[in-house]
Amino acid sequence: MTPPAPMLTRLARIAHLACLLLSGLVTAALLYGRMNAAAQRHTVRRWARDTLTALGITVRVHGLATPHAEALPPHCLMVGNHISWLDILVLLSVCPAIFVAKSEIRGWPLVGWLCARVGTLFIERGRRTSARRTSKTMSDALRRGTLVCIFPEGTTTEGLGVARFHSALFQPAVDTGAAVQPFALRYAFHNGQYCAAPNYVGETSFMASLWAATSARRMVADLEFLAPFDATAHDRRQLARNAETSVVAALAKSRS
Repeated sequence: MTPPAPMLTRLARIAHLACLLLSGLVTAALLYGRMNAAAQRHTVRRWARDTLTALGITVRVHGLATPHAEALPPHCLMVGNHISWLDILVLLSVCPAIFVAKSEIRGWPLVGWLCARVGTLFIERGRRTSARRTSKTMSDALRRGTLVCIFPEGTTTEGLGVARFHSALFQPAVDTGAAVQPFALRYAFHNGQYCAAPNYVGETSFMASLWAATSARRMVADLEFLAPFDATAHDRRQLARNAETSVVAALAKSRS
């Protein structure tokens, strides 16, 4: 068992995160809208990397020739397993994308506004009109060549397995002929031991999850990009099954 970080380290991390959140809010409010797309991606990537560094998290990227969005197929829908709110920071630090998130996040103080400002799409569960609107916005973004990312489980897990991938949000890839790029994400300590600190499951509150994340010593986020699928060759249900199978196999291999 890896001992938790000292209390002073945890408090210092919280203070650093608060400064980064304030910096992000100021940048988003005053500068972000004036930047071109390349500058926006660079700013988001740098902010995400700084935030992970503040938490003591190292990101290791597997499966890409270079750890940048430019190594992904054009017109790309990224799909993968979902463990924590940290997942978004990990992905943004490598390949800034538009995320599809549950509508509840929009109501989070400060963070919800920041997510909306950088283009996050919020979907209301159980409302067909919201799903149709989100699907159209995703399709428009994919046609423009914007990288879009979804978590098709629709929930978070503990990172030891994968919940069923729902197929509805794969439809924009079918409609636009975008590539479907699966990824597998897992958190560990530097020695390879499974790390549960980032888990954001069940009744865990955001603050409880944040406090747990600050406790980990030398946490590593392993982000593995898997073989992409051609959306023109499958319907959305087959794409969801293929992506799920691919992620399940990658996570199982990492534990063996």
